[in-house]
Order: sequence, then structure tokens, then C-alpha cells
Amino acid sequence: MKFGKELASQMVQEWGEAYMDYTSLKGLLKDILKFRQTNAAAAQSSAAATRKNSLKRRLSMYRAFSGLTNRFNTPRSNKEEDEEGVTILVSTVEQEGIIGAPPRYQTTFLVSSSSEAGGEHELAFFRKLDDELNKVVRFYREKVEEVRKEGDELSEQMDALIAFRIMVEKPEIELHAAAHRKDSAAATKSYMDAIQETEMSGEESIRMSNDQKKRRMEEEEKTDNFTNFRPAPLEVLDHIKVNVEPETPISTLKNILKTSNSDLKFNRVELSKAEERMRKAFMEFYQQLRLLKSYCFLNTLAFSKIMKKYDKITSRKASRSYLEMVDKSYLGSSDEVSRLMERTEAAFIKHFANGNRRKGMSSLKPHVKREKHRITFFLGLFSGCSIALIAAIIVLIRARNLLRHKGSAQFMENIFPLYSLFGFIVLHMLMYAGDIYFWRRYRINYPFIFGFKQGTELGYREVFLLASGLSVLALAAVLSHLDMEMDPATRSYKVLTESVPPILITLLLIITFCPLNIVYRSSRFFLITCAWHCIWAPLFKESLPDFFLADQLTSQVQAIRSLEFYICYYGWGDFRKRLNNCQNSKIYQIFNIVVAVIPFWIRLLQCLRRFFEEKDHSQGVNGLKHFTTVAALVLRTLYELKKGATMRILAAVFSGITTIANTYWDIVIDWGLLQRNSKNPWLRDKLLVPNKAVYFAAIVMNLILRLVWMQLVLDFNLPFLHKKAMVAIIACLEIIRRGIWNFFRLENEHLNNVGKYRAFKSMPLPFNHEVDKRL
Repeated sequence: MKFGKELASQMVQEWGEAYMDYTSLKGLLKDILKFRQTNAAAAQSSAAATRKNSLKRRLSMYRAFSGLTNRFNTPRSNKEEDEEGVTILVSTVEQEGIIGAPPRYQTTFLVSSSSEAGGEHELAFFRKLDDELNKVVRFYREKVEEVRKEGDELSEQMDALIAFRIMVEKPEIELHAAAHRKDSAAATKSYMDAIQETEMSGEESIRMSNDQKKRRMEEEEKTDNFTNFRPAPLEVLDHIKVNVEPETPISTLKNILKTSNSDLKFNRVELSKAEERMRKAFMEFYQQLRLLKSYCFLNTLAFSKIMKKYDKITSRKASRSYLEMVDKSYLGSSDEVSRLMERTEAAFIKHFANGNRRKGMSSLKPHVKREKHRITFFLGLFSGCSIALIAAIIVLIRARNLLRHKGSAQFMENIFPLYSLFGFIVLHMLMYAGDIYFWRRYRINYPFIFGFKQGTELGYREVFLLASGLSVLALAAVLSHLDMEMDPATRSYKVLTESVPPILITLLLIITFCPLNIVYRSSRFFLITCAWHCIWAPLFKESLPDFFLADQLTSQVQAIRSLEFYICYYGWGDFRKRLNNCQNSKIYQIFNIVVAVIPFWIRLLQCLRRFFEEKDHSQGVNGLKHFTTVAALVLRTLYELKKGATMRILAAVFSGITTIANTYWDIVIDWGLLQRNSKNPWLRDKLLVPNKAVYFAAIVMNLILRLVWMQLVLDFNLPFLHKKAMVAIIACLEIIRRGIWNFFRLENEHLNNVGKYRAFKSMPLPFNHEVDKRL
């Protein structure tokens, strides 16, 4: 693999603009090579012409004076002049700008006057190279300073956590009283003895003598406090508060009512919460350090590679001088990140892994997820089975002429909505798998955006596997249902025949909520957590996975209505005779409106939460958009139930308004397209898909599929399709539209992260250090 592709594959995508622009520099080297090749060809041509002219002159003179004894011979030099050489001197100059600002690096490049044109190309190369070096060094210095400050904050937090542990695990020791003694030295010794006993196991404490303990404590005091977290006096607990965030509905309500209590409670429950937060903070901090170390290594290697290419093209020895300058810069000389990594590893292993290095490092360095061959095997197996089952169902319908059967209308009214639920779910999963494939292809960091734990995110093969497995179950259930209905031997078993759909959905729910570590448990629990947050909106703090899932639910209105039909059909209908009065029940009609409104209502509440918390007026506008969608959906459903010209006009007007508003919001806000002053006309400055026609096609597709849902108001139906089938097709088109929306929505989010160099998530810390305002 070429180094340019290797660099692009290993770089932190959110920092892409902060890396050395290897491609641009390589392009400048190609210009230098092209110029030198052109000059060499011209020099050879000139030399050949000179030799040819000289030969002609000598030949003519020889012919003119051939009769003379004293022949005329033109003087000939055995040494031909080549083009004049070029002198190059590469030096480093540190220039001081603003007082206190870091030094800048500059290369002085000297060329002779005879090759000034070639020197211009090389001068442009070194100017670009210096700019890239200054950019990389400046960015690296800023990031190292940020993690250094974060490390200091973690050190303070760890001091408080250790003191907290003492108060919880050693309540019999009167540490709080010792903290207020006049003899501070004796009190400090008491704290150090207590914390030492807490951190050591019982057997180790018995084996070590007092002198050994004292010697060990003296060695720890000499090291940095971030490594061993020297025990701070317990007075630190008097100056901190627990960070109370509205993470649960109860805590949110307490925060609204101003009844939340942030005082420390010395019990194991609070200690466990504080330790879990610190554990996550350490893991995220270590990930930052790993990315910074990789950033330093890749850029240093890039400078080495590009200078070797320069030496190879120009036959000079400039790389040694330049790389010495790189090694002396902050990028090559600073070992702050390595020291922080060592201290973080030691602290995490000691305080969160009980001294077990293998266990601690496995938490800090999660294993990279590997592709498994059995996934590909079962994916192919289930996909083939799905195709075979679809073919079998088509053959069965055609062979027995089920479309013209007298019970076909009854089947479409009662059984088709039951199985269409699984079709909606499978289609949505297939669209999501396709999104994952293209996210990876265009290097969109979707695990970071969604907040997946490293190594647990599902790839497109895993999602395809789940979708194909579910499709096999659903199609097999449909085929068995039809076969039992048509077979005279099993036709009388009405209960068994009609119980196939609820058995299938029960199996699906059991797998979803199964606590065992099977079928991607972490991903299932992540989905359940996001769904729980959506249910309790706006009492949970808003996050991108929560409102992203709510957006997916807005495209699954028909699937939610199918769940409602399950309850009505098997609860109040006569499913043995395939009869139900759901559509004639006023309660069912009311719930038919309510369940359709729920996803949009959730998004409305989420927008209001962000509007009041973040004071973001765009969220208020977004909430108003969802409110108009709720109104249009209610009016459209009422028109379907009651008809009427007035209701139809209202439904059409509100549907038109919400269609225009949603289309504009999708394209301009969520996708970031249709920007007038963009470098790419009517798109945006940065595009990840090289073919711009894809974006215009997506805009047109979104508009068309947004307009499709209005056909229910316009009463446009195909004569050869049942009404339930028409509703299912429209629902499938909406799911396809949502799948297209997902890709461009996350692309825009990724580009926003890239623009802000946002590659880390801020983890909440357990303690809040109070500042005495009187000081």
C-alpha cells in the first residue's frame, strides 16, 4: 500500500485538516520531477544539435581544403560543458513572533541564478513543507496542553475519590476528627496510613513491616501525584460537591423543583457511581492520549517519507538537515504524551484493576473488532433461504390462485397487517446496513458520533445477518400459515394457524430483551436504552442517538399501528374466524391517531428540552415543524376515518405545509446543502462523495418521497392493489427515504466534527471542586 493511502486510513478523521498535507507536497514533487525531466530532455536535444552543427562545419571544411597537404581541423574539446549545477543549503531558522508564542520553523533554500526556474519549484515545495510543519507543531502543542490540563483535573478528582473511599471503607477510623486536629502532621500521617491500608490487600499488609511501608510511601511521594495519587487530607471533601446531572426522570424533576441535593453521601452506592464515572473518564482520557501519540508518529513518518522522495528526485542530501529540525521541534522532542500514558496506565491498573495489569490494559486498550468468517457464511445462508422462501410463496400463490380466492380480502384485512410489521423492520435494517457500508466507505466515523463502545459497534455484515435471519423467520411463518390454511389435514387447527404471528413476535421480543450475552447484547441494550430515553422525553438529557432513534420511529408509523392491531385483533377480535371490529371501535380509532402521533411528539419534546437548556432558537423552530407534522397527521387520520370535504381541505393544507417545511429542514439544516456561497454550487463546501450528482439525486428523491404520503389525502389508489397493500408500499417508500436521509445526516454531522476538530467526548466527572468566592 502506498504511504498516502496508509496515512489516510490511519489518521483521525476529525483531525484530517491538521495532518501534514502529504498529497499536496507529493504533487509539488511531481512538478519538480517534471521540470527536471523537461530540462534534461532539452539539454540532450541542445547537445545533439550542437554536435550535429559542428560535424557539418568540419565536413564542409574538409571538402573545401581536401587537396591541400595542410588540412584544416577544427579544434575539438574532449570535455563538453554540462548545465551548471545547483547549490542548495537547507537550514533551520527559529523566528520569534509575538512574545510568549511558540517558535516557527523556516527553511532557507539557495539556488544558483542559472537554474532559477527550477529553484522556484523547489522553493515552493519548501515553503509548503514549512507551513505544514508549523501547522502540525502548533496543533500538537495545543492538544497536548489540553490533555495536560485534563490530567491535572483527573488528578484532583482522584484525590477526592481516594478520600471518599476511605470514608466509606474505613468508617471505624476517626479520620474526620483527625482532619481537624491541630497537629496537621499527625493528621496527614493518619490519612496516609489509612489510604495505604485501603489500597493494599490484607495479606500484603500483613507481610510488609512498618519500615517497608514507610519506605514505599516515601518512594511514592517522590513520584508524580498523577501516578500514585498521593493521599490528600480529608479536608478536600469539605470543598467538593457531587456533580448532579439530570440523567434520570427523577433527578430531572428534582432539578426543576430545585430540590436536588449535591451534598456528599458516604455510602457504597454513591462510591460505586463515582468510581464508574472516574473509570469512564480515565478510559476516554487514555484514548485521547493514544490518538495524540498516533498523530505524532504518523506526521513524523510523513515528513521522513516526503523528504526521502525529495532527495531521490533531486539527488540532494537535504533530508538529514530537515529531519533534524523536525526531531528538535515540539513534535519530535516532547515526551509529555508518553509520560501521561505511563502515569495513566499505572493509576488505572492500581485503582480500578486491583493491580492486575492484563485486566487494566484490556479495559484501556479494547481489542479491535475482527471480521468473522462464520458471519459471512450465515449471511449467505440466510440470504439464500430468504430468496428461496420468497420464491416458494410466489409459486404457492400462483399455483393455488390465492389472489382470487374468496378469502383473499379477509386475509388482507386481518393477516397481512400482522406480517407487514416484520417487513417494515427488515427493510429498515437493510437500509441501515447499507448506510453503515457507505459510512465506512467514505470514512464517516459513525461509532464516535453514536457513542458506541469501541469494538462493540455492528458492521454492515452483522446488520445484514440480523435482517436476513429475521426475514427467514417471518417468511417461513407466512409460508407455514398459508400451507396450514390450504392443507385439508390442518385446516381445522384454527388456533394453531392464527397463533403463528404472535408466536413470532414473542420470540422477537424475547431475543431483544434477553439478558444473556448472545445476539450482540451490547448493541441490543444500547437500543433499549435509547428507546427508554425516548419514552421518557424530555426528562432525559438529549443526545444524538436518542433523537436519531426518534427520527427513525417517525418513519415507522405503520409498524407502530401494526402493533396496535395485534392487541386489538388478539385481544378483542375473533381471530379464530379472522374477524375483527377494530375499525368500527371509537377507542381503536382514537388510539390509531395517538400511536401515530407518539414519535413526532417525542421529537417535539426533545426539541423543547434542547431549546430551554441550550437557548438554541433553531431547536424551537424544529419543534414547531414537528408540531405542524402532528397536526397534519391528526387531520389526515380523521379524514381517513370520517371523510368529508372540509376535513380533506384541512388535511391537504397542513400536509402541504409540513411537507415543504420538512423537505427544507432535511436538505438545508440536516444535510447542510443548498448553500449559495458554497464552493460547490447549491451544495456545501465539503463533500465526501466525489460524484456531485449523488447529492442532487438525493434532493430530488427526498422531495418526491415526501410528496408520496399525501396520496392518502388525494385518494389516489391503484385498482389492482388492495388498500392495505397500498398503505404498506407507501410505508416502505418512507423507510427508504429515511435510509437515504440517514447517510447525509451523519455525513453532515461528521463534517461538523471535522470542522471543530472534535474527536473526543467530554465525560462527566463525579466531583465539583468549589471555589471560595471570598478569596
